[in-house]
Amino acid sequence: MAIPLRSKSRWNHLHSLYPDGFHPNDFSQIALRIKNNPQLALRFFLWTERKSLCTHNLLTHCTMVHILARARLKAQAQALIRTAIRVSEEDSLVSKPLKVFESLVKTYRPCGSAPFVFDLLIEACLQTKKIDSAVEIVRMLRSRGISPKVGTLNSLVSWVLRSRGGCAGTSFIGRFFGLEGEEVECNAKRGLRVRPNVHSFNALMQGFYQDGLVEKVETVWNEMVGFDCFPNGYSYSLLMAAYCEEGRMEEAEGLWEEMRVKEVEADVVGYNTMIGGFCKIGEMEKAEEFSREMGLNGVESSCATYEYLVDGYCSVGDVDSALLVQGKVYEALQILRGGVENFGVVPKGTSYEALIKGLCEEGRLEEALKLQAEMVGKGFDPNLEIYGAFIDGYIKQGNEEVAEVLRKEMSETQMQEKEK
Repeated sequence: MAIPLRSKSRWNHLHSLYPDGFHPNDFSQIALRIKNNPQLALRFFLWTERKSLCTHNLLTHCTMVHILARARLKAQAQALIRTAIRVSEEDSLVSKPLKVFESLVKTYRPCGSAPFVFDLLIEACLQTKKIDSAVEIVRMLRSRGISPKVGTLNSLVSWVLRSRGGCAGTSFIGRFFGLEGEEVECNAKRGLRVRPNVHSFNALMQGFYQDGLVEKVETVWNEMVGFDCFPNGYSYSLLMAAYCEEGRMEEAEGLWEEMRVKEVEADVVGYNTMIGGFCKIGEMEKAEEFSREMGLNGVESSCATYEYLVDGYCSVGDVDSALLVQGKVYEALQILRGGVENFGVVPKGTSYEALIKGLCEEGRLEEALKLQAEMVGKGFDPNLEIYGAFIDGYIKQGNEEVAEVLRKEMSETQMQEKEK
Protein backbone atom coordinates (compact mmCIF):
# COMPACT_ATOMS: atom_id res chain seq x y z
CA MET A 1 0.00 0.00 0.00
CA ALA A 2 1.31 3.46 -0.91
CA ILE A 3 1.60 5.99 1.90
CA PRO A 4 0.44 9.37 0.54
CA LEU A 5 1.04 11.78 3.44
CA ARG A 6 1.76 15.11 1.78
CA SER A 7 -1.49 17.02 2.17
CA LYS A 8 -4.21 17.50 4.74
CA SER A 9 -6.68 15.41 2.70
CA ARG A 10 -4.16 12.57 2.55
CA TRP A 11 -3.62 12.70 6.30
CA ASN A 12 -7.40 12.40 6.62
CA HIS A 13 -7.37 9.50 4.16
CA LEU A 14 -4.75 7.73 6.26
CA HIS A 15 -6.90 8.35 9.34
CA SER A 16 -9.85 6.74 7.57
CA LEU A 17 -7.73 3.63 6.86
CA TYR A 18 -6.82 3.40 10.56
CA PRO A 19 -9.91 4.76 12.38
CA ASP A 20 -8.86 3.10 15.63
CA GLY A 21 -5.36 4.52 15.41
CA PHE A 22 -2.02 2.76 15.05
CA HIS A 23 -0.47 -0.01 17.05
CA PRO A 24 3.16 0.94 17.86
CA ASN A 25 4.38 -1.87 15.58
CA ASP A 26 2.23 -0.58 12.70
CA PHE A 27 3.46 2.96 13.24
CA SER A 28 7.10 1.83 13.16
CA GLN A 29 6.57 -0.12 9.92
CA ILE A 30 4.91 2.88 8.21
CA ALA A 31 7.65 5.24 9.48
CA LEU A 32 10.34 2.93 8.07
CA ARG A 33 8.66 2.97 4.65
CA ILE A 34 9.11 6.75 4.53
CA LYS A 35 12.49 6.88 6.31
CA ASN A 36 14.14 8.50 3.28
CA ASN A 37 11.90 11.51 3.92
CA PRO A 38 12.75 12.17 7.60
CA GLN A 39 10.79 15.42 7.81
CA LEU A 40 7.66 13.64 6.61
CA ALA A 41 8.27 10.80 9.08
CA LEU A 42 8.60 13.36 11.89
CA ARG A 43 5.35 15.06 10.84
CA PHE A 44 3.68 11.62 10.88
CA PHE A 45 4.96 11.01 14.41
CA LEU A 46 3.81 14.40 15.67
CA TRP A 47 0.41 14.04 13.91
CA THR A 48 -0.31 10.68 15.55
CA GLU A 49 0.84 12.08 18.89
CA ARG A 50 -1.32 15.22 18.58
CA LYS A 51 -4.40 13.24 17.47
CA SER A 52 -3.79 10.52 20.11
CA LEU A 53 -3.74 7.94 17.31
CA CYS A 54 -0.82 5.96 18.72
CA THR A 55 0.41 5.14 22.21
CA HIS A 56 4.04 5.86 21.46
CA ASN A 57 6.47 3.66 23.33
CA LEU A 58 10.20 2.91 23.33
CA LEU A 59 9.94 1.14 19.96
CA THR A 60 8.31 4.07 18.15
CA HIS A 61 10.60 6.63 19.74
CA CYS A 62 13.75 4.67 18.85
CA THR A 63 12.52 4.09 15.29
CA MET A 64 12.09 7.84 14.88
CA VAL A 65 15.45 8.56 16.56
CA HIS A 66 17.19 6.32 14.02
CA ILE A 67 15.39 7.96 11.08
CA LEU A 68 16.32 11.44 12.29
CA ALA A 69 19.90 10.49 13.24
CA ARG A 70 20.69 8.95 9.85
CA ALA A 71 19.52 12.25 8.31
CA ARG A 72 21.77 14.17 10.74
CA LEU A 73 18.77 16.00 12.23
CA LYS A 74 20.60 16.22 15.55
CA ALA A 75 18.35 18.56 17.56
CA GLN A 76 15.14 16.68 16.70
CA ALA A 77 16.76 13.30 17.37
CA GLN A 78 18.11 14.40 20.76
CA ALA A 79 14.73 15.79 21.78
CA LEU A 80 13.14 12.39 21.07
CA ILE A 81 15.95 10.57 22.92
CA ARG A 82 15.25 12.64 26.03
CA THR A 83 11.55 11.81 25.69
CA ALA A 84 12.40 8.13 25.18
CA ILE A 85 14.41 8.12 28.41
CA ARG A 86 11.40 9.58 30.23
CA VAL A 87 8.83 7.13 28.79
CA SER A 88 10.93 3.98 29.31
CA GLU A 89 9.74 1.85 32.21
CA GLU A 90 11.41 1.95 35.60
CA ASP A 91 13.61 -1.06 36.37
CA SER A 92 15.71 -1.58 39.47
CA LEU A 93 18.27 -3.56 37.45
CA VAL A 94 18.61 -1.46 34.28
CA SER A 95 18.69 2.35 34.13
CA LYS A 96 16.38 4.19 31.75
CA PRO A 97 19.21 5.31 29.40
CA LEU A 98 20.44 1.71 29.15
CA LYS A 99 16.92 0.57 28.22
CA VAL A 100 16.92 3.14 25.43
CA PHE A 101 20.35 1.88 24.37
CA GLU A 102 19.10 -1.72 24.22
CA SER A 103 16.11 -0.64 22.13
CA LEU A 104 18.31 1.37 19.76
CA VAL A 105 20.55 -1.67 19.30
CA LYS A 106 17.56 -3.92 18.47
CA THR A 107 16.16 -1.45 15.92
CA TYR A 108 19.54 -0.42 14.48
CA ARG A 109 19.69 -2.71 11.43
CA PRO A 110 16.01 -2.57 10.41
CA CYS A 111 16.25 1.23 10.42
CA GLY A 112 19.49 1.28 8.42
CA SER A 113 20.94 3.58 11.06
CA ALA A 114 24.44 4.92 11.69
CA PRO A 115 26.75 4.84 14.78
CA PHE A 116 26.12 8.59 15.17
CA VAL A 117 22.86 7.69 16.94
CA PHE A 118 24.80 6.38 19.94
CA ASP A 119 26.79 9.61 20.18
CA LEU A 120 23.47 11.41 20.49
CA LEU A 121 22.38 9.06 23.28
CA ILE A 122 25.63 9.63 25.20
CA GLU A 123 25.26 13.41 24.77
CA ALA A 124 21.68 13.18 26.09
CA CYS A 125 22.97 11.30 29.15
CA LEU A 126 25.53 14.03 29.79
CA GLN A 127 22.91 16.76 29.39
CA THR A 128 20.83 15.07 32.09
CA LYS A 129 23.94 14.34 34.22
CA LYS A 130 23.55 10.55 33.96
CA ILE A 131 27.33 10.01 33.89
CA ASP A 132 27.36 6.37 35.00
CA SER A 133 24.91 5.44 32.25
CA ALA A 134 27.04 7.25 29.65
CA VAL A 135 30.16 5.38 30.81
CA GLU A 136 28.35 2.03 30.65
CA ILE A 137 27.02 2.77 27.14
CA VAL A 138 30.57 3.47 25.93
CA ARG A 139 31.75 0.20 27.46
CA MET A 140 28.98 -1.79 25.76
CA LEU A 141 29.59 -0.07 22.42
CA ARG A 142 33.28 -0.91 22.52
CA SER A 143 32.44 -4.54 23.34
CA ARG A 144 30.46 -4.54 20.06
CA GLY A 145 33.34 -3.08 18.09
CA ILE A 146 31.87 0.43 17.94
CA SER A 147 33.57 3.55 19.25
CA PRO A 148 31.87 6.93 19.74
CA LYS A 149 33.38 9.97 18.08
CA VAL A 150 36.41 11.54 19.77
CA GLY A 151 34.40 14.71 20.51
CA THR A 152 31.77 12.67 22.37
CA LEU A 153 34.44 10.86 24.36
CA ASN A 154 36.10 14.18 25.21
CA SER A 155 32.81 15.52 26.54
CA LEU A 156 32.44 12.43 28.72
CA VAL A 157 36.03 12.73 29.98
CA SER A 158 35.34 16.37 30.93
CA TRP A 159 32.25 15.35 32.91
CA VAL A 160 34.15 12.58 34.69
CA LEU A 161 36.95 15.02 35.55
CA ARG A 162 34.51 17.56 36.97
CA SER A 163 32.68 15.02 39.08
CA ARG A 164 35.49 12.64 40.08
CA GLY A 165 38.82 14.45 39.65
CA GLY A 166 41.95 14.10 37.52
CA CYS A 167 43.01 10.60 38.59
CA ALA A 168 39.60 9.17 37.69
CA GLY A 169 39.81 11.03 34.38
CA THR A 170 43.13 9.38 33.54
CA SER A 171 41.68 5.94 34.18
CA PHE A 172 38.60 6.65 32.14
CA ILE A 173 40.48 8.12 29.19
CA GLY A 174 42.49 4.90 29.02
CA ARG A 175 39.28 2.86 28.98
CA PHE A 176 37.32 5.13 26.64
CA PHE A 177 40.08 5.20 24.03
CA GLY A 178 41.17 1.59 24.57
CA LEU A 179 44.72 2.42 25.64
CA GLU A 180 45.11 -0.01 28.52
CA GLY A 181 47.39 -3.05 28.23
CA GLU A 182 46.27 -5.73 25.77
CA GLU A 183 43.38 -3.56 24.59
CA VAL A 184 45.68 -1.55 22.30
CA GLU A 185 46.59 -4.50 20.03
CA CYS A 186 43.10 -5.97 20.24
CA ASN A 187 41.45 -2.69 19.26
CA ALA A 188 43.85 -2.24 16.33
CA LYS A 189 42.77 -5.65 14.96
CA ARG A 190 39.10 -4.76 15.37
CA GLY A 191 39.50 -1.40 13.65
CA LEU A 192 38.86 0.76 16.73
CA ARG A 193 41.20 3.58 15.78
CA VAL A 194 39.72 6.53 17.69
CA ARG A 195 42.62 8.20 19.47
CA PRO A 196 42.73 11.04 21.99
CA ASN A 197 43.38 14.47 20.50
CA VAL A 198 44.71 17.72 21.94
CA HIS A 199 41.31 18.49 23.50
CA SER A 200 41.39 15.14 25.35
CA PHE A 201 44.75 16.00 26.89
CA ASN A 202 43.67 19.57 27.63
CA ALA A 203 40.71 18.22 29.59
CA LEU A 204 43.05 16.00 31.61
CA MET A 205 45.49 18.84 32.28
CA GLN A 206 42.66 21.09 33.39
CA GLY A 207 41.40 18.40 35.78
CA PHE A 208 44.82 17.94 37.38
CA TYR A 209 45.40 21.70 37.52
CA GLN A 210 42.12 22.18 39.37
CA ASP A 211 43.18 19.41 41.76
CA GLY A 212 46.47 21.26 42.36
CA LEU A 213 48.56 18.40 40.93
CA VAL A 214 51.18 20.31 38.93
CA GLU A 215 53.40 17.27 38.37
CA LYS A 216 50.48 15.44 36.78
CA VAL A 217 49.84 18.41 34.48
CA GLU A 218 53.45 18.11 33.29
CA THR A 219 53.09 14.34 32.84
CA VAL A 220 50.03 14.72 30.63
CA TRP A 221 51.84 17.41 28.63
CA ASN A 222 54.70 15.00 27.93
CA GLU A 223 52.31 12.19 26.98
CA MET A 224 50.83 14.33 24.22
CA VAL A 225 54.02 13.92 22.17
CA GLY A 226 53.64 10.15 22.15
CA PHE A 227 50.24 10.49 20.50
CA ASP A 228 51.43 12.91 17.81
CA CYS A 229 49.33 15.65 19.42
CA PHE A 230 50.59 19.20 19.18
CA PRO A 231 49.74 21.53 22.09
CA ASN A 232 47.50 24.45 21.21
CA GLY A 233 47.24 27.85 22.90
CA TYR A 234 45.00 26.49 25.66
CA SER A 235 47.45 23.64 26.36
CA TYR A 236 50.24 26.17 26.90
CA SER A 237 47.97 28.32 29.09
CA LEU A 238 47.19 25.37 31.36
CA LEU A 239 50.83 24.40 31.92
CA MET A 240 51.85 28.05 32.34
CA ALA A 241 49.05 28.47 34.89
CA ALA A 242 50.35 25.45 36.80
CA TYR A 243 53.85 26.97 36.84
CA CYS A 244 52.53 30.42 37.83
CA GLU A 245 50.59 28.86 40.69
CA GLU A 246 53.90 27.71 42.17
CA GLY A 247 55.76 30.93 41.31
CA ARG A 248 57.89 29.15 38.66
CA MET A 249 57.83 32.16 36.35
CA GLU A 250 61.08 31.33 34.52
CA GLU A 251 59.58 28.07 33.33
CA ALA A 252 56.33 29.83 32.42
CA GLU A 253 58.30 32.39 30.40
CA GLY A 254 60.17 29.55 28.72
CA LEU A 255 56.85 28.13 27.53
CA TRP A 256 55.80 31.57 26.32
CA GLU A 257 58.95 31.82 24.22
CA GLU A 258 58.30 28.32 22.87
CA MET A 259 54.85 29.46 21.79
CA ARG A 260 56.42 32.33 19.87
CA VAL A 261 58.97 30.08 18.16
CA LYS A 262 56.27 27.57 17.17
CA GLU A 263 53.94 30.42 16.14
CA VAL A 264 51.18 29.31 18.49
CA GLU A 265 48.87 32.30 18.83
CA ALA A 266 48.31 33.47 22.41
CA ASP A 267 44.78 34.41 23.44
CA VAL A 268 43.38 36.41 26.36
CA VAL A 269 43.64 33.32 28.63
CA GLY A 270 47.37 32.99 27.95
CA TYR A 271 48.08 36.68 28.49
CA ASN A 272 46.01 36.78 31.68
CA THR A 273 47.87 33.72 32.97
CA MET A 274 51.24 35.45 32.59
CA ILE A 275 49.99 38.80 33.89
CA GLY A 276 48.42 37.11 36.94
CA GLY A 277 51.60 35.13 37.59
CA PHE A 278 53.85 38.19 37.65
CA CYS A 279 51.33 40.21 39.69
CA LYS A 280 51.24 37.42 42.26
CA ILE A 281 54.99 37.74 42.92
CA GLY A 282 54.94 41.56 42.73
CA GLU A 283 56.84 41.93 39.44
CA MET A 284 54.56 44.65 38.11
CA GLU A 285 56.91 45.83 35.35
CA LYS A 286 56.83 42.37 33.75
CA ALA A 287 53.07 42.24 34.17
CA GLU A 288 52.74 45.61 32.44
CA GLU A 289 55.00 44.40 29.60
CA PHE A 290 52.59 41.55 28.88
CA SER A 291 49.62 43.91 29.21
CA ARG A 292 51.12 46.28 26.61
CA GLU A 293 52.02 43.40 24.29
CA MET A 294 48.47 42.17 24.64
CA GLY A 295 47.12 45.48 23.36
CA LEU A 296 49.66 45.71 20.54
CA ASN A 297 48.65 42.24 19.31
CA GLY A 298 44.99 43.16 19.24
CA VAL A 299 43.96 40.91 22.15
CA GLU A 300 41.23 42.64 24.14
CA SER A 301 41.68 42.82 27.91
CA SER A 302 39.10 41.15 30.14
CA CYS A 303 37.88 41.86 33.67
CA ALA A 304 40.47 39.35 34.93
CA THR A 305 43.27 41.38 33.31
CA TYR A 306 42.33 44.50 35.29
CA GLU A 307 41.74 42.55 38.49
CA TYR A 308 45.21 40.99 38.34
CA LEU A 309 46.88 44.37 37.73
CA VAL A 310 44.87 46.19 40.39
CA ASP A 311 45.49 43.51 43.04
CA GLY A 312 49.16 43.38 42.04
CA TYR A 313 49.67 47.13 42.44
CA CYS A 314 47.76 47.20 45.72
CA SER A 315 49.84 44.32 47.08
CA VAL A 316 53.02 46.35 46.51
CA GLY A 317 51.43 49.50 47.94
CA ASP A 318 51.11 51.37 44.62
CA VAL A 319 47.48 52.48 44.80
CA ASP A 320 48.04 55.31 42.30
CA SER A 321 48.90 52.84 39.54
CA ALA A 322 45.96 50.66 40.55
CA LEU A 323 43.64 53.64 40.12
CA LEU A 324 45.09 54.38 36.70
CA VAL A 325 44.45 50.78 35.65
CA GLN A 326 40.81 50.90 36.72
CA GLY A 327 39.91 54.38 35.52
CA LYS A 328 36.33 54.31 36.92
CA VAL A 329 35.67 56.37 40.04
CA TYR A 330 33.38 53.97 41.93
CA GLU A 331 35.60 50.96 41.26
CA ALA A 332 38.70 53.01 42.04
CA LEU A 333 37.22 54.02 45.39
CA GLN A 334 36.64 50.34 46.16
CA ILE A 335 40.27 49.66 45.24
CA LEU A 336 41.42 52.32 47.71
CA ARG A 337 39.26 50.84 50.47
CA GLY A 338 40.35 47.30 49.60
CA GLY A 339 44.00 48.29 49.53
CA VAL A 340 43.74 49.80 53.01
CA GLU A 341 41.78 46.87 54.49
CA ASN A 342 43.46 43.92 52.76
CA PHE A 343 47.02 45.06 52.16
CA GLY A 344 47.58 47.74 54.84
CA VAL A 345 48.20 50.33 52.13
CA VAL A 346 48.60 53.96 53.23
CA PRO A 347 46.90 56.12 50.59
CA LYS A 348 48.91 58.97 49.08
CA GLY A 349 47.69 62.53 48.56
CA THR A 350 47.68 61.89 44.80
CA SER A 351 45.31 58.92 45.32
CA TYR A 352 42.83 61.16 47.14
CA GLU A 353 43.25 63.88 44.53
CA ALA A 354 42.46 61.53 41.64
CA LEU A 355 39.34 60.22 43.37
CA ILE A 356 38.04 63.64 44.48
CA LYS A 357 38.47 65.02 40.96
CA GLY A 358 36.63 62.03 39.52
CA LEU A 359 33.74 62.38 41.95
CA CYS A 360 33.44 66.10 41.23
CA GLU A 361 33.37 65.43 37.47
CA GLU A 362 30.52 62.99 38.02
CA GLY A 363 28.63 65.54 40.15
CA ARG A 364 28.93 63.48 43.34
CA LEU A 365 30.00 66.44 45.45
CA GLU A 366 28.80 65.16 48.83
CA GLU A 367 30.94 62.02 48.46
CA ALA A 368 33.84 64.20 47.31
CA LEU A 369 33.50 66.38 50.43
CA LYS A 370 33.53 63.31 52.70
CA LEU A 371 36.65 62.02 50.96
CA GLN A 372 38.28 65.44 51.29
CA ALA A 373 37.57 65.41 55.03
CA GLU A 374 39.19 61.96 55.24
CA MET A 375 42.14 63.29 53.25
CA VAL A 376 42.64 66.22 55.64
CA GLY A 377 42.37 63.81 58.58
CA LYS A 378 45.29 61.85 57.06
CA GLY A 379 47.39 65.02 57.02
CA PHE A 380 47.00 66.03 53.35
CA ASP A 381 45.90 69.61 52.64
CA PRO A 382 43.74 70.27 49.56
CA ASN A 383 45.75 71.72 46.68
CA LEU A 384 44.71 74.00 43.83
CA GLU A 385 43.73 71.00 41.67
CA ILE A 386 41.20 69.90 44.28
CA TYR A 387 39.83 73.42 44.73
CA GLY A 388 39.47 73.71 40.97
CA ALA A 389 37.59 70.39 40.79
CA PHE A 390 35.11 71.49 43.49
CA ILE A 391 34.61 74.91 41.85
CA ASP A 392 33.87 73.31 38.47
CA GLY A 393 31.53 70.82 40.10
CA TYR A 394 29.46 73.49 41.85
CA ILE A 395 29.32 75.62 38.70
CA LYS A 396 27.92 72.63 36.77
CA GLN A 397 25.22 72.35 39.43
CA GLY A 398 24.44 76.05 39.10
CA ASN A 399 25.63 76.86 42.62
CA GLU A 400 27.71 79.99 41.89
CA GLU A 401 27.51 81.13 45.51
CA VAL A 402 29.47 78.17 46.89
CA ALA A 403 31.84 78.32 43.88
CA GLU A 404 32.65 81.93 44.70
CA VAL A 405 33.33 81.09 48.37
CA LEU A 406 35.76 78.40 47.24
CA ARG A 407 37.50 80.81 44.83
CA LYS A 408 38.16 83.22 47.72
CA GLU A 409 39.36 80.35 49.93
CA MET A 410 41.65 79.15 47.13
CA SER A 411 43.11 82.68 46.74
CA GLU A 412 43.78 82.89 50.46
CA THR A 413 45.52 79.50 50.33
CA GLN A 414 47.67 80.70 47.46
CA MET A 415 48.64 83.83 49.41
CA GLN A 416 49.54 81.73 52.45
CA GLU A 417 51.69 79.46 50.24
CA LYS A 418 53.59 82.47 48.88
CA GLU A 419 54.21 83.83 52.37
CA LYS A 420 55.82 80.58 53.55
